[in-house]
Amino acid sequence: MESHNSEDNKKRCGDSAEKEVALSSGKIRFGMKLYPETLEMVDAAYKKDCCTSRSEFIERAIRFYCGYLNTQDHTAIEYLAPQLSTIIDGYIKGSEQRLSRAIFKLAVEVGAQTHMLAAINDIEDTTLFKLRQMVTDEVRRINGIINFESAVRFQRSEE
Repeated sequence: MESHNSEDNKKRCGDSAEKEVALSSGKIRFGMKLYPETLEMVDAAYKKDCCTSRSEFIERAIRFYCGYLNTQDHTAIEYLAPQLSTIIDGYIKGSEQRLSRAIFKLAVEVGAQTHMLAAINDIEDTTLFKLRQMVTDEVRRINGIINFESAVRFQRSEE
């Protein structure tokens, strides 16, 4: 079972060993003190992160944490905020355009159905006014979630 997991880990990690060799040149050795619980956490996690050693894992963790701290820096926020704003604006505008096109298509379909119904039915003005009031109240009550089956049951019960 262990060999199967290590093979999966190698496939997932790719050329992590090559990266470690490239990074190891020019490294400085120094002593470090860790609590036993922290070292156990490192031992449990470094292979999951495709690291070949504790040292590589700790270096990645330090780089990640330093990157996090740099995002807390005022200058990083000044850079990221406009970038994020631009990206979000693009997504919103794209969504608005898609929704507008979909609503337009629905309005065309509803208009066509309305004209067909008006052409085949002779409805009095008072009946039309009452129907519009009833539907307006119903749409408010159900928050716009229209259910065809409920409308059919309602119409059958009134006949």
